[in-house]
Amino acid sequence: MKTYIVLLRGVTPSGKNRVPMAQLRQLLSCDKDFTNVQTWIQSGNVILNTRLSAKEVAEKVNKIIKENIGADLKIIVKIPQEIQRVLNENPFGEEYDISRVFFTLSNDIPDQDLVIKLQEQNFGNDKFIFTMHAIYLFIPGSAAETKLNNNFLERKLKIDATTRNFNTLSKLLSLSSE
Repeated sequence: MKTYIVLLRGVTPSGKNRVPMAQLRQLLSCDKDFTNVQTWIQSGNVILNTRLSAKEVAEKVNKIIKENIGADLKIIVKIPQEIQRVLNENPFGEEYDISRVFFTLSNDIPDQDLVIKLQEQNFGNDKFIFTMHAIYLFIPGSAAETKLNNNFLERKLKIDATTRNFNTLSKLLSLSSE
């Protein structure tokens, strides 16, 4: 059995992408392929154990949500060691306020040419650093006003992605080891 951290992209408190975490936890717990299902906060974070591959988990979780709740979400799946690596490799050092550093995760690695085109653009005070494991964002102002949001990054890099902060990823790691 492997432990996976499953990150739902685009969960909203209301509307078509509303996913009640208690309902999701129950649906996943009733599935024969998943055990020890936990959810954390309403923004779409799941920890579970399974024998399935990461790709199979993403496909199955998407199908369960779509068929039972109605939302068609992008699903990013990582093992705890991958999340730990992302946190350990954070290129924004102690001189950066960790509460303004964000971690964008994907199941895929974007095309290097698309990354280079993006790196050539000026985003003012907002900064990003691309690695093979994550896109690291430093957004000193309002995250709601940055151009470096999920929709922009997905469109420019042609990947599915979701972004979490340091506290969320740290908490998910902690929960995954319980």
